[in-house]
Amino acid sequence: MELRNDTRISVFLLLGLSKEPELQALILGLFFSMYLITVFGNLLLILAVISDSHLHTPMYFFLSNLSFTDICFTSTTIPKMLMNIKTKINVITYEGCISQIYFFLLFASLENFLLAVMAYDRFVAICYPLHYTVIMKPWLCGILVLVSWMISALNSLLQSLMVLWLSFCTKVEIPHFFCEINQVVQLACSDTFLNDITMYFAAGMLGGASLSGILYSYSKIVSTIREITSVQGKYKAFSTCASHLSVVSLFYCTVLGVYFSSAGTHSSNSSAIASVMYTVVTPMLNPFIYSLRNKDIKTALKRIIGITVT
Repeated sequence: MELRNDTRISVFLLLGLSKEPELQALILGLFFSMYLITVFGNLLLILAVISDSHLHTPMYFFLSNLSFTDICFTSTTIPKMLMNIKTKINVITYEGCISQIYFFLLFASLENFLLAVMAYDRFVAICYPLHYTVIMKPWLCGILVLVSWMISALNSLLQSLMVLWLSFCTKVEIPHFFCEINQVVQLACSDTFLNDITMYFAAGMLGGASLSGILYSYSKIVSTIREITSVQGKYKAFSTCASHLSVVSLFYCTVLGVYFSSAGTHSSNSSAIASVMYTVVTPMLNPFIYSLRNKDIKTALKRIIGITVT
């Protein structure tokens, strides 16, 4: 059967996190505050890396890219959610929904790849410290980020185009605060077999490959740290990757927690609430994790806000 676009709708209805009217003001204030903290926190981190020449290294280059991705990732969903709550019109256009799916997948995949690239950077720094500057040259760092962008863009483009070919008839209520691709595909009245296969294959291949790379890198890092004789040397080696390990744990634990919890409860509303963890909370906490555990970042931030550093 030939796939064709028989879409009979122009808008989707986003049900949001709660239907209770008395909770809308609380949700609006809470998410607006979290969004501002996310944007300004990550912008400060990017500014700190750009303004301090001591931070012009591969590790901080990847970190600034991660911060930029976090800003875009959150901005894909939260502003629309806040506007819907404010106007009390919980709709998103068909075109807007497809665009939201594309950019959400793009920045979610990009964050996934950047975490893997940063793990590789820490692997080289700890396991091959004498060859670090030779291996992690600027052109290689640029290629790693560029390839991450390209794969993420191709994946999101493919899945978004496949959603365009689906037919939507009458039921257009999405039990979420944004156009989550799985929820949208479930609303289609045409065959979604290819969409389901593509989604699971992409999640397994892209997510699985990145997570496997991270686990392999840290297995080698742990082995190298165990071979260090001095306690001070072990602490110094571990401290260079502690922040990244914290961010990786937060991101993957929340993502896996969302899908396991939603699969166990079969509740779309529970899935929407759990999704807040990796779509909002994780991007908000990332700059704090890196700044609180990193003396170089704290020094650069103090210079930016005008505190004299001795």
